[in-house]
Amino acid sequence: MRTKSLKKNKINVITLGCSKNVYDSEVLMGQLKASGKEVEHEAPAESEGNIIVINTCGFIDNAKAESVNMILEYADKKERGLVDKVFVTGCLSERYRPDLEKEIPNVDQFFGTTELPQLLKALGADYKHELLGERLTTTPKNYAYLKIAEGCDRPCSFCAIPLMRGGHVSQPIEKLVKEAEGLAKNGVKELILIAQDLTYYGLDLYKKRNLAELLENLVKVEGIEWIRLHYAFPTGFPMDVLELMKREPKICNYIDIPLQHISDSVLKSMRRGTTQAKTTKLLKDFREAVPGMAIRTTLIVGYPGETQEDFNILKDFVQEMKFDRMGCFAYSHEENTHAYLLEDDVPDEVKQARANEIMELQSQISWDLNQEKVGKVFKCIIDRKEGGHFVGRTEFDSPDVDNEVLIDATKHYVKTGEFVNIKITEATEFDLYGEPAV
Repeated sequence: MRTKSLKKNKINVITLGCSKNVYDSEVLMGQLKASGKEVEHEAPAESEGNIIVINTCGFIDNAKAESVNMILEYADKKERGLVDKVFVTGCLSERYRPDLEKEIPNVDQFFGTTELPQLLKALGADYKHELLGERLTTTPKNYAYLKIAEGCDRPCSFCAIPLMRGGHVSQPIEKLVKEAEGLAKNGVKELILIAQDLTYYGLDLYKKRNLAELLENLVKVEGIEWIRLHYAFPTGFPMDVLELMKREPKICNYIDIPLQHISDSVLKSMRRGTTQAKTTKLLKDFREAVPGMAIRTTLIVGYPGETQEDFNILKDFVQEMKFDRMGCFAYSHEENTHAYLLEDDVPDEVKQARANEIMELQSQISWDLNQEKVGKVFKCIIDRKEGGHFVGRTEFDSPDVDNEVLIDATKHYVKTGEFVNIKITEATEFDLYGEPAV
């Protein structure tokens, strides 16, 4: 008998990729715990457990490489007897399972994005329907992600998400409210609404875009003080959401609306269903409806056929619109997408140079906007203490991707997980410094 089999099984869940994967890992861990399993999220090496579950990302080349490297690392640890079992789930596994099974046979089993019951069974646990919405959250206790829909029905040429996540499926309002109530009882004060596309929410269930009605219900949940909107598609955005945002203090004056590009020829090839004129009008309508709202966007440079002129149009647009927050990615040529049929004709070094140029432009815009905040007082949520600082955020900032507010812990004490009014004393491109307002 192997002595190892006497050791109590401990499951270590490792999450790669976006907040939607974080959410899925939390659901998995909630189910495992309910089955009496010992489970931890990204445990340190000395106590990492003998059963590993890797929740992978398969979105673009860099993310795929990171996922493959993580799988190989644990397949090697299994080979050396450091762990007993390795299971792989998530988007990369959904998209490339046959290849992965062939190339990395040392993994015990691969699962797709919709195979949670099968994964639980392999881990010796039962899928419990009554646990809908119950999760072991991995974020700081004051905020949590709330996934309101899965999958996407949009035809964007560059995107592999429908291949990995399927078509759009909205979650019913009553289920999401129940989940929010459970999170609030556990001390969550901020809900970050995520989906592949918030704009589409409700079309399948209620035959209309129903994000506003969902928000009307969520603001009634006691204990929730901030609700933040992530990943709203620009085409067909339900404008009644803006009226609600303006009058309802719980809804953060913040929206993440990935635009990807602005040159009409690139937008047409990307199959985005919009134009430069329509997008510009939409953003102006946003700012008129909710003055002072923060708009975050993401852009893609180096898409097939993107000329210098297309890129210049994009640069001018960034300069004109002055986005509060922005990310920029070099185009990744993804198999089985519509754009894969096009020639990937922008050299990698040009893609990278263009991405750097856009981010340089944005860092200057961000610096200017941040200087305007100096001397003002903002309600901030304090996420954590790190080194010599307490780290918080304003309502205009989402965790991990946006600005942070740093408070000198040697001079001031603030309580993590709580809201505090902070006076901004100094600002850089991507950080604000402040002290509790008297």
